[in-house]
Amino acid sequence: MLIKQFGLAVRQLREGHGWSQERLAEAADLNRSFIGEIERGAATPSLLTVEKLAGALGIGLASLMARCEPELVD
Repeated sequence: MLIKQFGLAVRQLREGHGWSQERLAEAADLNRSFIGEIERGAATPSLLTVEKLAGALGIGLASLMARCEPELVD
């Protein structure tokens, strides 16, 4: 579940910037197909990759990971 949530967060942030997967891959120094795998939840990124994505997207590592936490329902 965490991997899928992470991928969704990356996709939402990328689309919020108006970027293609290729543009994000270039900014993060990653392969475009790997970005697609991450967004689909088909790949588990390393901590270094998460850091690269956060930096490319202009947010902190903790902020990116916080987007992956499930919503708490009262």
